[in-house]
Amino acid sequence: MELTQLEFFTTVVEEGSFSKAAERVYRTQPAVSIAIRRLEEEIGTKLFERSQKTPTLTEAGELVYDYAKRMLSLRDQALGALEELRSLKRGRVRIGANESTSLYLLPHLILDFRKQHPNVKVEIYRHTSEQLPREVLDRNIDFALLAYEPESSELASFPILRDELVLIMHPSHRLAKLDSINIKELGKESFLAHNVKAASRQRVIEAFAQHHTPLNITLELATIETIKRFVQMKVGLAFVPRMCVSEELERGSLVSIPVRGLSYHRTLWATHRRQITFSHAAAAFLKVLRQHAKPQQ
Repeated sequence: MELTQLEFFTTVVEEGSFSKAAERVYRTQPAVSIAIRRLEEEIGTKLFERSQKTPTLTEAGELVYDYAKRMLSLRDQALGALEELRSLKRGRVRIGANESTSLYLLPHLILDFRKQHPNVKVEIYRHTSEQLPREVLDRNIDFALLAYEPESSELASFPILRDELVLIMHPSHRLAKLDSINIKELGKESFLAHNVKAASRQRVIEAFAQHHTPLNITLELATIETIKRFVQMKVGLAFVPRMCVSEELERGSLVSIPVRGLSYHRTLWATHRRQITFSHAAAAFLKVLRQHAKPQQ
């Protein structure tokens, strides 16, 4: 049972004539008659009473006509939905990121994307950086934003942002007016730290050790947002990625002082499965990612 046969059949019913139906579907009358005859042979019964001048449905014909309309309607709905996907009037894109990237990088990307494609649904999943490559490989997300380039040969990655680690403090802190500071001058300060064991934290620990200076981490916190809040309450100093405090530095609610002898830069990467056929929505988001990456390169 082919959809073309059903379309010819319903058209004959609606037009009340084989010849008029043939004109409507741009076929010859014999072609329409042959298609319907083959449909009757396939289902094993007549669909029309052909003894009358106007084609009249048999009981089986009425049943088939009812189902045929529904099947053709579903076909039209499917084609319409596919066209909406192609024109990005619907669809979805799934993105995975860790806490800091979700809060400080993704909003800019998503705003740019939604300006162009407001009807596409964006789903954000927060995972640890270590878990994200597996989520991409398992097809649970389309893209992952990472602070490192995954080694898997099944993944493709490209850089989208270069960021640096900065020392932040309250504007009233005794060191806040200095142009720069050395590590030894920080030996008596209290520090707040993210409790995630990241490469940036290890770099700070190593730098203090190389200068034989104690790193007094008095409080470990679960989120960078909490760390910023505590620094603003004068609880201590902290090292955080610049992208996480750009707004506070601009407003002046936090101050950043360069630390001589301590420099750490990181690259954020966008990752997706290699040799994948992207959905229209995912392909559009990939374009936004690459546009965002150009100024960083």
